[in-house]
Parts: sequence; C-alpha cells; structure tokens
Amino acid sequence: MDELNGKMIACQILITGLIARVANDSRDPLRFLTDFRDEIKAVVKGVNIAGTKDTDRVRLIAQQTVDELFSLMKPPSSD
Repeated sequence: MDELNGKMIACQILITGLIARVANDSRDPLRFLTDFRDEIKAVVKGVNIAGTKDTDRVRLIAQQTVDELFSLMKPPSSD
C-alpha cells in the first residue's frame, strides 16, 4: 500500500508541474488554471465509479485531491 501511495504522490507532483508549465506559457496563467481546475472538477463529478458501494466517499476524496493539487500552485509572481 505504501508503494501505491508513493506512486500516487509522484503522479500528483508530475501532473502539478505539467499544469504549471502549460499555465506559464499561456497569456493569462491564472485564468488558465481556474478554467482547467473547473474542467477537472466537472470530470471528477461526472465519472462513473464502479466496484465500491460508497461512491460518494470516493468522489469526495477525488474532489479534495483536485483542490489539494491546485492549492499547491502559487499565484503568478508580479515580477
């Protein structure tokens, strides 16, 4: 289980870096991040979750993970 958690954390870091890189290349990084976050949340809200009886809990944890990923990103610097 620890190995799976480690791989998930590594994947989250990789995705966060990729999103930040793409956002930095856009004309309006903050708007890009906001729009992207909203799209990801919509996907999590609508994805079909099978194999568990407590799909609401799984969906809530996924939503919290998305919020956590985006809270790790700093706002653009004013330099």
